[in-house]
Amino acid sequence: MAVNAVHLESDAFLVCMNHALSTEKEEVMGLCIGEFRCIACDAFCLSTNMSSIFTLYIIPLNTCHRLAEMTGRPMRVVGWYHSHPHITVWPSHVDVRTQAMYQMMDQGFVGLIFSCFIEDKNTKTGRVLYTCFQSVQAQKGSEYERIEIPVHVVPHETIGKVCLESAVELPKILCQEEQDAYRRIHRYIMTLSEMGKGVQGLKSLKTTALELSVSQICLFYSANVSTLELCLAHLDPITKIHNGSVFTKNLCSQMSAISGPLLQWLEDKVEQNKQNIAELQLEKERLILELTDLD
Repeated sequence: MAVNAVHLESDAFLVCMNHALSTEKEEVMGLCIGEFRCIACDAFCLSTNMSSIFTLYIIPLNTCHRLAEMTGRPMRVVGWYHSHPHITVWPSHVDVRTQAMYQMMDQGFVGLIFSCFIEDKNTKTGRVLYTCFQSVQAQKGSEYERIEIPVHVVPHETIGKVCLESAVELPKILCQEEQDAYRRIHRYIMTLSEMGKGVQGLKSLKTTALELSVSQICLFYSANVSTLELCLAHLDPITKIHNGSVFTKNLCSQMSAISGPLLQWLEDKVEQNKQNIAELQLEKERLILELTDLD
């Protein structure tokens, strides 16, 4: 086993948890950046619309370089995380195979899973479970099996700059995904028109970003602005109002679940920092008086 334990700093843990709790409709994914000893110092949230090559190699590389300059220590991508909304925390056979593929490039690569939106049967309260794992070759057959890696959350009184930026970036990523999904829905309707569905079929179709998953929407081809305008012209007013209402509802849900609590947390941190500064200022004045008395 290449990794004995994983130490996850609390601010990176906060980013992972915030991302995992951002939606219960689909799984979300991100990358962990840290040191070779598998200390995860930062978590990077990924958009579900990004391609795997761009996601895994370009964006984290820029973040690694910036984090290395800030800490003065070598940084790299040490693992990935994803959520399991409404299901068990244990990795599926697909997760195990994906982890094995990553370990072919890096034996120290680890996987984190956050199981959220589940209810304790006894207390009827919500809970969040998390685990860390790697994949090993099964003793019999060519399949892989998981091995659990101990994970320790390292407490921090403050949040790092990179983790703070990742937390603030999350609402932007989710908002951009909704905007892209809203536009692609209309492109999909235009595709149906080209396939011979006709204008009557377009009028009867009230498909929204809420009713199609992002993975399905990403299969639709890209269209230019003129094509999108032509598509919108084929939609009847009721369909336009319906799709626009769902789009607005999704954005409001994001503000309520993500942006609002994040803003409140940042305001609380500002107040806490002001109190700490005031206490340190009083301590400074007290020490100066003590030094004056000694003279």
